[in-house]
Amino acid sequence: MSAMLTPWGERLDPASILPEYPRPQMERASYYNLNGTWACSFTASGDAPGTWQDILVPFSPEAPLSGVDRMLKPGEFLWYRRTLPTTRIPEGGRLLLHFGAVDQQAEVYINGVHVASHMGGYTPFSADVTGALRPEGDNELLVRVQDDTDASWHSRGKQSSNRGKIWFTPQSGIWQTVWMEAVPRVYITGLVITPLFDKKAVSITVNASEHTDCTITLNGSAYSARSGEALIITPDVFHPWSPEDPHLYSFTVRAGSDEVESYFALRSVCVSKDEQGVPRLFLNGKPYFQTGLLDQGYWPDGLYTAPSDEALIDDIARMKAMGFNMLRKHIKIEPLRWYYHCDRLGMLVWQDMVNGGRKGYNPLIINAPMITGVHVKDSHYALFRRQDAEGRAEYYRELDEMIRHLYNCPSIVMWVPFNEGWGQFDAAEAVRRIEAIDQTRVIDHASGWNDQGIGEFMSLHVYFMPYRFKKDKRGRCVILTEFGGYNLSIDGHTWNDAAYGYKQMASREALAGALAKLYGEEIIPAKAKGLSAAVYTQVSDVEDEINGLMTYDRKVQKLENDVLLAINNQLRD
Repeated sequence: MSAMLTPWGERLDPASILPEYPRPQMERASYYNLNGTWACSFTASGDAPGTWQDILVPFSPEAPLSGVDRMLKPGEFLWYRRTLPTTRIPEGGRLLLHFGAVDQQAEVYINGVHVASHMGGYTPFSADVTGALRPEGDNELLVRVQDDTDASWHSRGKQSSNRGKIWFTPQSGIWQTVWMEAVPRVYITGLVITPLFDKKAVSITVNASEHTDCTITLNGSAYSARSGEALIITPDVFHPWSPEDPHLYSFTVRAGSDEVESYFALRSVCVSKDEQGVPRLFLNGKPYFQTGLLDQGYWPDGLYTAPSDEALIDDIARMKAMGFNMLRKHIKIEPLRWYYHCDRLGMLVWQDMVNGGRKGYNPLIINAPMITGVHVKDSHYALFRRQDAEGRAEYYRELDEMIRHLYNCPSIVMWVPFNEGWGQFDAAEAVRRIEAIDQTRVIDHASGWNDQGIGEFMSLHVYFMPYRFKKDKRGRCVILTEFGGYNLSIDGHTWNDAAYGYKQMASREALAGALAKLYGEEIIPAKAKGLSAAVYTQVSDVEDEINGLMTYDRKVQKLENDVLLAINNQLRD
């Protein structure tokens, strides 16, 4: 296996790693980024370590850019240490410490005082560390991490202790930005933003540390509100958001002396019938075909962590330049800046929940349905490796965290709680829980197979055989949520000697011809009959998989934009 760097990894400045504010819909001026050089140590027990080495945060120790090149094993402990800079805190104010994501279980200490615990490698957490700070001198931050990967039932995504083919290198520890904020005693803790498209309005709820008056300023107009209570605002100009016109409204929220900058968009998504009575995906009240790509969000040098904000932008912008209007974020929750770029650039997002359950998924559940078409009831927990009640409860908690965490992102139009039976269970209950939080988006309850006959979609994955459109017997909207995956190896730009994909191509010309044939004979005719979305596999190569439209290092785009633009222009509504 050879080392591989992206262009941004090659230019990485250790003194300025992902310096951008990590939470664009609640941005404060009092921001101190803690990314950079920390110390780390691996121990066999939970006792504090004696020896340390440098690590570049927020890259996992398994990622080349971290400078560590060491894997955290189940049962081991990974420690992080750094000194916190002296921060001016307002009179009577607080100091908040934020972690974007830590895989998998984190315990946080300030000067030996325990200030936070968090289980789950994909959602953020914060701590008020004011009471643990020394009045003078340095303050020590210590983080202890454990990561079982697939040795337990915790959510792990496509990380595998036995990586290969569609399963990837496991990673651990801090993998998103760490930062601090000084806030006054009464401060804004969160925003809940709901577009009310049919009313040409938006609902904004400001949550705060104490019940208080607050002011929302939009386009020069100030609106009075109370924290915890929804305020409905009708902008002077109604400007719908779409991939073709991604208009964002900027606004400011002030509560006492605390102030944050934010934004929203006005758009609606639903399933409805077109003029011919065919159920289709609608955007802003009109049929809208979603032509997209599977996007796994892996990087050869940073693994889960993109080496720069520009790298995140480049992936989205390139796919948009090819004519795609949607990305299915596959089995990963990205940093909020990725969704922000989708919001402002105009890219629809289908968001997968991260899979878990016990190691060793049953091939009869996760592979055979692709050929047999047999769907299994997901109440058989053991068949789906979900026999642990603790794991099922943890899934629901993390599902709730994901929906609430990403709720405000207008680019997200679909939730996908399960994929191909990977740890699937009680999908109907997952849908119920999602709908209890969010009724502004649609839900694909079981992407690929093990369809439970519920919801608004018949969701299909089709590889190895031609796709031919068939109406759903239950009258649901039909979406092709994975297909294609044609693999093309580019000399000098492969991660190893493996060549995993679903149809081998000998050249770029062959790939271009094959895709034109695939879309021309299967997808475009299916759209006319009722297909509402198509998700090609995939944005980039990932480790063994070489079926991306770009190489894993992002240095080679395998096809010219015009090839895919010609295809996607035929799919546009």
